[in-house]
Amino acid sequence: MTDRFASEGYLAIAPAVFDHIEKGFDVGYDPDSRARGMAVVGKVDFEQTLRDAAAAIDVAREGGKVGIVGYCFGGSIVWAAAARLKGLSAAVGYYGGRIIAMKDLKPNVPTMLHFGEKDANIPVAGVRELAAAHPDVPVHIYPADHAFNRDRSANYDAPSATLAWTRTLEFFRQHLG
Repeated sequence: MTDRFASEGYLAIAPAVFDHIEKGFDVGYDPDSRARGMAVVGKVDFEQTLRDAAAAIDVAREGGKVGIVGYCFGGSIVWAAAARLKGLSAAVGYYGGRIIAMKDLKPNVPTMLHFGEKDANIPVAGVRELAAAHPDVPVHIYPADHAFNRDRSANYDAPSATLAWTRTLEFFRQHLG
């Protein structure tokens, strides 16, 4: 994804947040890899990840306005970053599982969120409640499952992923240039 944003002309940085747990961490998309990935995510210090995001924001600011985007765990980091970190101009989160629990946070920058209505881990009723609590935040719900944007997973949904990508780019062009 970092390369994909870079190909759109953005300075793109992907902090190695999982390196705090395991240097060079990388997994595939098969069930064993997914289980291993979830185990590592379970060990990640959320506050440390926000500090990593803040460091990346500081570096990216040298290039101009800064946006942040994240998927799954990263989507939750995006929500917290939009409310708590300085230096951002826009934020886009995809299916962040912890966002509903953090619905009382108020983003300080334009923020957009993407969710799948078939996601068993993020109840659509909670997503709708989040949207109602933040009418200024575009919350898009797609006819898809969790990780609908991950093109190498069984949950990949091309129409939803394409629409979310188009909306994300339009949002960033509006707020970042």
